[in-house]
Amino acid sequence: MASSNAHHATGWAAGLIGAAVVSKAGAAGTYHVWGILSFCAGVFGGTAPDWLEVAWWTRARKLWITHRTLTHWGVGWVALLAVSYHFLGIHPWAAVGFGFACGGLMHLFADWPNPLGVPWLVSRHSLNWWNSGRCDALIVGAAWIAAAMAVDHVWFHGMYGLKLLHAL
Repeated sequence: MASSNAHHATGWAAGLIGAAVVSKAGAAGTYHVWGILSFCAGVFGGTAPDWLEVAWWTRARKLWITHRTLTHWGVGWVALLAVSYHFLGIHPWAAVGFGFACGGLMHLFADWPNPLGVPWLVSRHSLNWWNSGRCDALIVGAAWIAAAMAVDHVWFHGMYGLKLLHAL
């Protein structure tokens, strides 16, 4: 499990990816309102698998389901991403769902290297690279590199990425 700060930082990157894809699909809307909402949903989605487990309707605020079960299930987040992507440009609220799914998937990718793993299909799978809270800078850096690549591809037509590859 990545730290809470890492999930927040990767959520911002996921929001940027979501907004870029929504913009590329032509679903950002007037004044880019749906692109902005997609960004905000991505930020919230970056921590969603954890806060969706909390029983907010009780005073104790205990978990209503076991940690890393249903809310961390990869199939659900991928399904939300696919369905909302399909409806981009057809239904405006699909942009919000797409951003939220980007954040949720980014959360799962951040938890995946942990020995506890993430339930992608039926059972948990772990990359087993490091223990919780370790290498957060690597996770955050990878998320922001992915966001920079998405933004470069969508809004700058790959101009800066190609220059970087040429320089290397």
